[in-house]
Amino acid sequence: MRRLLLALPFALLPPAVAQANEHQHAHADEHAEHGSLDAHEHGAARLNVVLDGQALELQLESPAMNLAGFEHAANSAADKAKVAAVRNQLQDPQALFGLSAGDCTLSEAELESALFADDEHAHDGQHADEDESEHSEIHAHYQLDCKKPSELKQLNLGELFKRFPATEKIQVQLIGPNGQQGVELTPANASLNF
Repeated sequence: MRRLLLALPFALLPPAVAQANEHQHAHADEHAEHGSLDAHEHGAARLNVVLDGQALELQLESPAMNLAGFEHAANSAADKAKVAAVRNQLQDPQALFGLSAGDCTLSEAELESALFADDEHAHDGQHADEDESEHSEIHAHYQLDCKKPSELKQLNLGELFKRFPATEKIQVQLIGPNGQQGVELTPANASLNF
């Protein structure tokens, strides 16, 4: 399923998104090397969702600025506390994505970012390009097992927008029981039916 999820953005990329280049950084090529589809755009994030039988997989990619309020290495106590708070909030996908139905339990969660590597004292140079360019991203990947997947009727990102107000829009690519969808969600329009 992970291969399916990683291929999802290419299969569903709407032409409007492919043409939209509202805000590009000079380091877009560097991000392309790391698997990012679009240029690093503050305020914008991407979410890929696959519901296949009882398995629900979500992959969120966002500039760290949207979630932490900064992209540089967390040096101060306040920055380190903010990174820890962001990490803690990202460990609750049911709340962030409005998954109260379907009797879903989290089976796996992976959070990746240069900010988290610094937080864990595990900085080994892997993310040096992100630190130098100060264009850090946060990637969250979740796998959930849903005992009643037919009860999952929608994603609601209202809580994610509330907790991370610098996130202005999320490009969602979804494969579910009703086929494929690609839509842009905002705080004013934060839900998408499966």
